[in-house]
Amino acid sequence: MNDRLTLFKGKDPTAAEVYACYCKGDGFKRAINLYDTVRVNENFYIGKQWEGIEANGLPTPQFNFLKRVVGFVVATITTDNIRVTASALSNTVDTGALVEPARIVNEEFEALTEQNRVPNRIRMFARDAAVRSDGCLYSYWDEDAETGQPNAKGAIRTELVENTRVFFGNPNDRSVQAQPWIMIEKREITREVKRRAKENGAENWQAIDSDSEAYEVDTAKKQDCDTTSVFLLMWRDEDSGEIRAIESTKECIVKKAWDMRLRLYPIVWLNWDYVADSYHGQAMLTGLVPNQIFVNRIWALSMLSFMKTAYPKYIFDKTKIARLDNRVGAAIGINGGDVNNAIKVIDPATISPQISQFIELAITQTEETLGATSVALGDTRPDNTSAIIALQRAASTPTELTKQNLYDCVEDLFRIYLDFMANYYGTRVVDMPTPDKVRQAAEFVRMAAPDEIPQSFDFGTLKKHPMLLKLDVGASSYYSEIASMQTLDQLLQNGHITIEQYLERIPDGYIPGRRKLLTEIKARNQQMAQAAPTATPAGGGQQPILDTGAKPDIPTGGGFGALQRKVLEQGTTEGLV
Repeated sequence: MNDRLTLFKGKDPTAAEVYACYCKGDGFKRAINLYDTVRVNENFYIGKQWEGIEANGLPTPQFNFLKRVVGFVVATITTDNIRVTASALSNTVDTGALVEPARIVNEEFEALTEQNRVPNRIRMFARDAAVRSDGCLYSYWDEDAETGQPNAKGAIRTELVENTRVFFGNPNDRSVQAQPWIMIEKREITREVKRRAKENGAENWQAIDSDSEAYEVDTAKKQDCDTTSVFLLMWRDEDSGEIRAIESTKECIVKKAWDMRLRLYPIVWLNWDYVADSYHGQAMLTGLVPNQIFVNRIWALSMLSFMKTAYPKYIFDKTKIARLDNRVGAAIGINGGDVNNAIKVIDPATISPQISQFIELAITQTEETLGATSVALGDTRPDNTSAIIALQRAASTPTELTKQNLYDCVEDLFRIYLDFMANYYGTRVVDMPTPDKVRQAAEFVRMAAPDEIPQSFDFGTLKKHPMLLKLDVGASSYYSEIASMQTLDQLLQNGHITIEQYLERIPDGYIPGRRKLLTEIKARNQQMAQAAPTATPAGGGQQPILDTGAKPDIPTGGGFGALQRKVLEQGTTEGLV
């Protein structure tokens, strides 16, 4: 039978099938009005809050308190120090053999964190979720990246992707790894797309054309440049369980289907707040836009009323005053009659104080609902330190669930990194502990052996060993490091450990060049031990190094010594030994 109950019927999809997947995902986004929601939220966040509104002479003030609130909440959940560590699962056989592989993985995690600027990516990731309802991180393999090793090229790269350009095969499930397929839409220069398609052997690469005129990017504004939509479709092969991918435009395959050699989709997805039966969540900003509109409108009406009625009005009798002169110090002449009845000043109308109270109340209630209280924002005097700390902790409670979801996403990101390492790194040179044979050879020639030497390590072995990823966050990791340093300091001061043991155990970063310093101290101690003369007594016995205060034993054996004769004369050893 040719009809298979598998994705794409057991064969690679065509360009038409890829575009059909895009149309399905695009239809779901339009059904939930995602594009308009994202457009409005982005405009209100950046300050374009009167976009598309006919003012008709009305003032258009804006007091963007939404940006302050969003910035506070995002900073609250991303300011903690995030560090991911890998260790062997407790139920793994021979976990002792995985100590060094885990150390190598952890060092590589630190390098990837620096290279990909992961803390910055995480902040923007959380910001997208707060404003656009979802955040997305996409990781890929850059095969041209230099590593400094002649036999190893390529590196892992991570970038942000807007939620409007990501499509899930099952839009009712927000779990990434459970998806039948995932698509990412990209806008690229048309000539570059044609070039890549031609290099990859596409037969109809000349059919690729610009679709800027018909394309809409989140808004109704059309693109001015010559660009084309490129669709990256990823799906899980049902036989091997690995991820496959294909790159296509609407009419042409840009890159034929290939095996990504990954067990996980290289996608990390974060909902700010969950929505039932939808992979898109609810943005924090969506529910706050009406509050901002209310404040802006009240301010606009108050300003209009103030401009029209804030200044006094003059009423004068034209039969008595021919022309009103309002120059400072100018005299006004009248034609007879009572001066009091010739001119009158009408006081301006007063604005109800409830207006300003409602504006302030709307802003305050919005901020406090999200935990951005005056205490948390630093708008109060810290008269009572304990109370301030308690209130700040209470203020962070509303965002605690979102923070934990963010930490789960960070773990997912580093699991993807581990998947890339196992399948793409191959054999690379890393620092490994010096083997015993090398150390013994160095000691034989009276040279200091280094603690670590460059050796080849096959990252492919990681596929055979499951790893447990742990996430150390914020104050807990700071406290553990401080407590460890204090304990080590006390042990060193009390003489319970040596300086070598101290340097081997302190965390990295506390002492510059810690490893080099440790190696130099060990080499110096070894040279001192070899140069120190060993005193040997005449009788061939070994001279004791330390005087412990113990009394010498009375010699025994044949013959009388001087000490034995003295003992017999006195009948006691008192005062002799």
